[in-house]
Amino acid sequence: MTDITTAQQDRVQIFDTTLRDGEQSPGATMSHDEKMEIAGLLDEMGVDIIEAGFPIASEGDFAAVSDIAKNAKNSVICGLARANFADIDRAWEAVKHAPRGRIHTFIGTSPLHRDITALDQDGMVEKIAATVSHARNLCDDVQWSPMDATRTEHDYLCRVVETAIKCGATTINIPDTVGYTAPRESADLIRMLLERVPGAEKITFATHCHNDLGMATANALAAVEAGARQIECTINGLGERAGNTALEEVVMAMRVRNDIMPYRTGIDTTKIMHLSRRVSQVSGFAVQYNKAVVGKNAFLHESGIHQDGVLKNVQTFEIMRPEDIGLTAKNIAMGKHSGRAALRAKMAELGYDLGDNQLKDVFVRFKALADRKKEVYDDDLVALMADSSAGDEHLKVQKLRVVCGTEGPQEAELTMAVGGEEKSIDATGDGPVDACFNAVKMLYPHSAKLDLYQVSAVTEGTDAQATVSVRISRDGTVYTGQSADTDTVLASVKAYVNALNRMHAGQGRANNSALQTSAAG
Repeated sequence: MTDITTAQQDRVQIFDTTLRDGEQSPGATMSHDEKMEIAGLLDEMGVDIIEAGFPIASEGDFAAVSDIAKNAKNSVICGLARANFADIDRAWEAVKHAPRGRIHTFIGTSPLHRDITALDQDGMVEKIAATVSHARNLCDDVQWSPMDATRTEHDYLCRVVETAIKCGATTINIPDTVGYTAPRESADLIRMLLERVPGAEKITFATHCHNDLGMATANALAAVEAGARQIECTINGLGERAGNTALEEVVMAMRVRNDIMPYRTGIDTTKIMHLSRRVSQVSGFAVQYNKAVVGKNAFLHESGIHQDGVLKNVQTFEIMRPEDIGLTAKNIAMGKHSGRAALRAKMAELGYDLGDNQLKDVFVRFKALADRKKEVYDDDLVALMADSSAGDEHLKVQKLRVVCGTEGPQEAELTMAVGGEEKSIDATGDGPVDACFNAVKMLYPHSAKLDLYQVSAVTEGTDAQATVSVRISRDGTVYTGQSADTDTVLASVKAYVNALNRMHAGQGRANNSALQTSAAG
């Protein structure tokens, strides 16, 4: 049997929806600048289509999609729209600036969703025809999705897909909106549509799978095997409920098992790890340690048998090379004697291209960390990059002293700059972190609710940095903050202050629950 060369293999397009479905995760939020950064990294990595947001959801979403479109270099920039003219017009206004723009419109087609819209089958077909035609009159590249496709009657699914194709849809996405299907069903559904729907062979079928039963990656790959040629996915599998198909998983699966999945993508896999880290940092969603491909333990071996095997031949227990996803082959520790040039080189190796001013700032913080830690590892440097506050530092921690122990209550003495004015306060609380947060609130009164406080160690050892993520909300808007320090309490306060700085600067994300509930996928 003759091997199929890469050039002869079918091309599978990667449609990344981290900035839309990923940010739809309850509590996930990214600032405008962070969205721009992530979009730029996705474009640079070779993602074919970036779903940049839901333009009608808010002015902030519209501005982000519009600016991403204006700055796009290679990727198609896509905006999501419900099945109505106002949504579609708004999406087009946002994506029309891109060298290549796409409108993605959708409607729920399963019996459950038809009941919600109060449309019968014929009425929904008429609405699909009108809205897809309207989108196509605006844009040559139109994607249409029958939301909850995997629970839609097969005859009706064929009918609505045929309608969308006749009205000009160039991509038909088949969403498993609630993660209900299994791999065999996922494949059978795509085969059925290709066999039964007139014109199906002329358009691209896409698959959008959720991970509620842990089968999103398997379902997506099964759909590709059956004929789908676009996978909708997110970095780290980010998304509402249990998340979406993970980009890194499907891309690496097709690369590692190219013998049985002879497909190719345009993804530069060496950029995966950096993007994974950045999405985790800006969204505030930590990557689980045993996450496939990008988890902290993905390339670690503790079992004696495994360690012995890897030392003798790394392929005994590793099916991928760490460098294939952008992990450095050697995790060489930096120390207090390391200079600027070494730090710049190391940061570049980790995916950070630092300008002179940024390098100067990071170098100062690196030296301060090196004075407190014996060795500074790669993960410490990544945490250092994440340890930055909002652009408007209305609040800045100056001094902190904490008294804690078995005899309560715990006490915090905090000095903080508020709008440039230095203020101090003593506060008590149920534990040192509670005392510190009470002190912050006394110096900067606010009505925000603390929704999440999460601590994780960056590396091992008693001198390890702690990364703290904080999520607060006020009036339906969510704000996140993150910080890292060898002092867990100080990291906690700085993360809290970072979130408050975002709130002061208006750098949050509206919890548009009504719109999000009806969003495709």
